[in-house]
Amino acid sequence: MKNIFFLILLFLFSLNVTAKGDEVEKEEVLIDLVNPLMGTDSNHALSNGNTYPAIAVPWGMNFWTPQTGKMGDGWAYTYDANKICGIKQTHQPSPWINDYAAFSLMPVTGELQVDEEKRASWFSHKAEIVKPNYYSVYLADYDVTAEVTPTERAASFRFTFPDNEKSFILLDGFFKGSQVKIIPEERKIIGFCRNNSGGVPDNFHNYFVAVFDKDFEVTHTWKNGDVQENNLSAEGEHVGAVVGFKTKTGEHVHVKVASSFISPEQAQLNLSREIGDKGFDDVRQESEIAWERELSKIRIDGGTFEQRRTFYSSLYRVLLFPRTFYELNKDDEIIHYSPYNGEVLPGYMYTDNGFWDTFRAVFPFFTLMYPDLNSQIMEGLVNTYKESGWLPEWASPGHRDCMIGSNSTSIIADAYLKGIRGYDIELLYEAIIKNTNGRHQDVSSVGRYGAEYYNELGYVPYDVGVNENTARTLEYAYADFCIWKLAKELEKPEDEIALFEKRAKNYEHVFDASTGLMRGKNNDGKFQSPFNPLKWGDAFTEGNSLHYTWSVFHDVEGLISLMGGKEKFNATIDTVFTMPPAFDYSYYGFVIHEIREMQIADMGNYAHGNQPIQHMPYLYNYSGTPWKTQYRVRQIMDKLYSSAPDGYCGDEDNGQTSAWYVFSSMGFYPVCPGSDEYVLGSPVFNKVGITLPNGKVLTIEAKGNSKENVFVSKLKFNKKVWDANYVTHDDLLKGGVLEFEMSSKPNFKRGISPKSSPYSMSIDN
Repeated sequence: MKNIFFLILLFLFSLNVTAKGDEVEKEEVLIDLVNPLMGTDSNHALSNGNTYPAIAVPWGMNFWTPQTGKMGDGWAYTYDANKICGIKQTHQPSPWINDYAAFSLMPVTGELQVDEEKRASWFSHKAEIVKPNYYSVYLADYDVTAEVTPTERAASFRFTFPDNEKSFILLDGFFKGSQVKIIPEERKIIGFCRNNSGGVPDNFHNYFVAVFDKDFEVTHTWKNGDVQENNLSAEGEHVGAVVGFKTKTGEHVHVKVASSFISPEQAQLNLSREIGDKGFDDVRQESEIAWERELSKIRIDGGTFEQRRTFYSSLYRVLLFPRTFYELNKDDEIIHYSPYNGEVLPGYMYTDNGFWDTFRAVFPFFTLMYPDLNSQIMEGLVNTYKESGWLPEWASPGHRDCMIGSNSTSIIADAYLKGIRGYDIELLYEAIIKNTNGRHQDVSSVGRYGAEYYNELGYVPYDVGVNENTARTLEYAYADFCIWKLAKELEKPEDEIALFEKRAKNYEHVFDASTGLMRGKNNDGKFQSPFNPLKWGDAFTEGNSLHYTWSVFHDVEGLISLMGGKEKFNATIDTVFTMPPAFDYSYYGFVIHEIREMQIADMGNYAHGNQPIQHMPYLYNYSGTPWKTQYRVRQIMDKLYSSAPDGYCGDEDNGQTSAWYVFSSMGFYPVCPGSDEYVLGSPVFNKVGITLPNGKVLTIEAKGNSKENVFVSKLKFNKKVWDANYVTHDDLLKGGVLEFEMSSKPNFKRGISPKSSPYSMSIDN
């Protein structure tokens, strides 16, 4: 009896140990922490991210998303919508840029409707599952569950039908030119779509193939809304295909879909290579592994569950763009359809990116964590220059006339200066220099608009018809700093190096000492008047003088001197955070969404929802008050981010606003790409483990961390006391332990020495 009692106790004890052991040893499935709906509660007037749930693999050529909006509407999926009209292949990088090469699949039952509004079905978020690699929704009007899971260039669908005599799957080829062909004996639909929002050659096509696992009993097409019964093909402005069959309760119908920008044959090859005979669950598992592999390169411990969800939801967004735009031919050679000249050419190509946003933190993240990917992107830039004669600034898929600056310079210089190779840097340097002398004849955002004035006067004048002139001056000066650094590294002629060293200081020309701010300057050398620092647009881009004054990434020390010293510098930043959210919208004639997002955030005139000011909180590190950075970055993370559908405070923009959170929550941020430094802040998590591309591990510990303990009392790097307010790229790549000790009170003695300040060109430390 005693032995039996002992065995029972031993058994219960072993269960308890196993349970505890599982709790300790089991790592979170990181993909389950991602909410692709973060940022989808948005509209034209107010952006809480302006995102859509991208069902994709990292950097995939094709994404898939449920479609709640009308065909051609940049707001393809909005959280407050209640009907879905299809699951579409999408390539949209931003609602403002809109989509291209889209088509959709939609299951319906009963009376056939092909019009997108009439066929749309009610749905509920309660019956919707959204993961990076998987989407499922119950379409209530049809009693059908639709599921999709992706590969890079293909996807697998599973539709679960009810008992019905009339079950259909529609393939909508969308407007602006499409074609469908139904091949019943192969259970296949092929065709193409040509819809786009600009930036494509005349021969642009997206060729698709869809293969079903059930025989067709009904085959119709439609053209411009008119159904053509028992018809196998259609071509026109807007066509689609319908296949139908009888189904039983719970019957699955599977569809495997792929596409290509090259040819129908390449679309079939993409399908065969990436899915072939794999079942739906196999594809789902492989795509989950792909996400888990990338997400697990950064493992976090501590923080709240919500903070962990916000971190991995943000990291997911960082890993979506730029989009892969190359394919593998039958000989496994890398080729691409050129969105610049329309030819099929060898080599890498990436697209769907606006460097005005992403040069700030997304590309520095790739430089740190994905040097091989960044090398491929650089080769893609080489190919873009060969095929179009210019570097891209906003590509989707080809050159688009959007935003300002020549920020391709920044991402090229930063990559090369941090040791990334494998591409023709000399050709890229040639392209960079070409940028400095003019702009694309048709696309004002490509090259430098106003270059002739900038090169002669040292600034772009306010009164010569070049819009957003002061912002351009500041961004060109920063780009010239990057050229100066790159030219030195490439051992270019001394006079060329000296030229860009001088131009990097051109920000001084638009600084107005009487106001202590950046200001438009006329062609005659006089500042424009009247001047209102709260006026959005005009001399600036989607911001005002209070936002753009800080765009001297490369020479904060020089800016401090212009402002009259550290005390005035700090006071001006303080004022931005503490003043009322006043604004002047007269340049636009209405309150643009970026203004409204600043106004409602309750952080003064700080406009985190737009990119130009996002680095500003880190500038206190340059002026002897690093504790102010620590306080503000934690405040921004706590107040302006969450994993909810309204989880951003403005446009997410190709990963940039997400990358700010990813970097900041780990405790450092790349204020000046082109330098080798990351500026320190206040880490959110107790521990972060980063597996670096060289195999080493960087561990960031924040002892005593809490919601209240946002200040850094002590800092050590590999057991060495660290008084600097920055770490270098090489420091991080060596791995080791960066150890913060956190406190509820600022340490007014740490990081205040001039030697503790991060890089500034004026002191070139």
